[in-house]
Amino acid sequence: MFRGKKYQDAAKQIEKNTQYDAAEGFGLICKTASAKFDETVELHVKLGVDSRHADQQVRGAIVLPNGTGKNVRVLVFAKGDKAEAAKAAGADYVGEMDLVEKIQKENWFDFDVVVATPDMMGVVGRLGKVLGPKGLMPSPKAGTVTPDVAKAVQESKAGKVEYRLDKTNIIHCPIGKVSFGPEKLAENFNALMGAIIKAKPAASKGQYIKSCVAASTMGPGVKMNTAKI
Repeated sequence: MFRGKKYQDAAKQIEKNTQYDAAEGFGLICKTASAKFDETVELHVKLGVDSRHADQQVRGAIVLPNGTGKNVRVLVFAKGDKAEAAKAAGADYVGEMDLVEKIQKENWFDFDVVVATPDMMGVVGRLGKVLGPKGLMPSPKAGTVTPDVAKAVQESKAGKVEYRLDKTNIIHCPIGKVSFGPEKLAENFNALMGAIIKAKPAASKGQYIKSCVAASTMGPGVKMNTAKI
């Protein structure tokens, strides 16, 4: 696979078979990030579970201590007082059927998180086919189907991330920007890994965390040591 010179130079500074502690690993990521924009740092965690079984699903949400560095646009499906509360909490879009129709007819997706009150799920359910594949469907597990929409909006704005297994039993999750520096990235990393470890299914057998790799948008992967978490 062809890689650019900057990528190759960065890769030379990283030991392929070494598992780095958080401070050192994120120090390397920040040092080797060479793009002209503020790169996002993502974590990729391979778990020793089988996502095909319902009792081995790993899913949840956590507010990262230092946020994600991203301006999160929140859409809320609510009516009456709940709609007013969502607007007051800083939601970017609040509505009912009008927003459902806009998404269906205009293929409109100018938002990053969808929150809904339980009574609106009958309406939102119609969007399952379009929101589901994009990972935008609200769910009680992620705290995005809730009567307390104001809290859900505030948490999303503060840097709440949702983690869930994909079909290959890997969790992909952003944990910040390169500009955060190693310390803040390490704090976010420890918080997310702590949540993933707590979410270990009872049916999980053998080694739970198989591997953990962090990488900036354009940079090489750095293997992280999770033994001390």
